[in-house]
Amino acid sequence: MKINEIVLENPFVLAPMAGVTDGTFRRLCREQGAALVYTEMVSAKGLWYGDRKSSELLNIMPEETPAAVQLFGGEPEILAAAVSRLNQHNCALFDVNMGCPVPKIVRNGEGSALMRDPDRAGRIIETMVQKARKPVTAKFRAGWDKQAVNAPEFARVLEMAGASAIGVHGRTRDQFYSGASDLSVIAKVKAAVKIPVFGSGDIMTGADAIDMMERTGCDGVMIARGAMGNPWIFRTAALLYQGADEAQIEAAAPTLRDRAEMFLRHAGMTCAAKGEYIAVREMRKHAGWYFKGCMNVAALRNAVNKAVSLEALTREVKAFSQIKPL
Repeated sequence: MKINEIVLENPFVLAPMAGVTDGTFRRLCREQGAALVYTEMVSAKGLWYGDRKSSELLNIMPEETPAAVQLFGGEPEILAAAVSRLNQHNCALFDVNMGCPVPKIVRNGEGSALMRDPDRAGRIIETMVQKARKPVTAKFRAGWDKQAVNAPEFARVLEMAGASAIGVHGRTRDQFYSGASDLSVIAKVKAAVKIPVFGSGDIMTGADAIDMMERTGCDGVMIARGAMGNPWIFRTAALLYQGADEAQIEAAAPTLRDRAEMFLRHAGMTCAAKGEYIAVREMRKHAGWYFKGCMNVAALRNAVNKAVSLEALTREVKAFSQIKPL
């Protein structure tokens, strides 16, 4: 599939997730078949004021590409200034977060608050497109609440403003991450516009991704929580998309050893990028995701939560997965 002149090798992309989709995780997902990956959301206002942490989130290594920068903000001029400054950046496209439900974002008129102001959302896209030399896209939700499900109309506003593609999560802002993603909303968005539409929400397996495409007609799928601790989900989705049979899918499923080795590689790369102190503590949450459903995982989580060094983390995970030390 294509977003303007960007050709994606398959329709499955890693959705942006704050505190998760850092450079290391993006690289691992690309290796497993994610056709496009997104940075954590970056504050356009933070870039405007020269905030160091905002700038650091923009770092994209060649191994991660194609990668998109996701920006958030509520002021058209500031978002336009951000993309103007980033035109020489090695990202593939600029995405605007119009779906984040977090109260501190919404209170500032950003994230999913923009769904209550389609005119301003349209001005944001239009102003960014005027300054950007890369495609501009947006990700949003079904609507503000069940009384205000306006995703199809909202999508048309963004298309008219010049968006090159859109992503829609089938939950309303009021749902946050509870309940179920409404596939009928995604189908209505797809029917409402001519630009590529990515569906999102409740994709926990490769089969879920295929099911969403078949039931909604969406052009691609954004995978978020289903990828946490499971970068192999992209490989499975791609195999199913290519028509792989059950035996091929089963053969491609990660073993406990595969999970342990990927986790330890993830940990080592994070140490190199962020330092041991930060990395070991960040990997505690990833351990819960990588080994979810495994026998005796509670004991592993307890041990990992006490680890304060990469050596200790490695020792516990190898013992759990019965990987013999060298």
